[in-house]
Amino acid sequence: MISLIGFVFYIVNAILGLLVFALIASAILSWLVAFDVINLRNQFVYNVARFLDAVTRPVLAPFQKIMPNLGGVDISPVLAILVISGIQRYLLPAVANGLIGLFA
Repeated sequence: MISLIGFVFYIVNAILGLLVFALIASAILSWLVAFDVINLRNQFVYNVARFLDAVTRPVLAPFQKIMPNLGGVDISPVLAILVISGIQRYLLPAVANGLIGLFA
């Protein structure tokens, strides 16, 4: 049972790590589109942008509701990455150790 708990928390940690990469990629892609380096008329770029938006929108929406308008600058990805990193570093190990202690 302990190894199963460890595996589940490993998968959750990996998914959160992939979410951080998706947030970074989405932010970089939005800058590239905003500065006309790449164009959304390209089908591949459009599909990647839609995918990243679909993945990151549910995570960023609560932060965007809380954040005040900063003149067109969206720092919600930075806050989301900080929260996800805190969850990975502090919350997941504490919950995993608590569950392992409960079943050990």
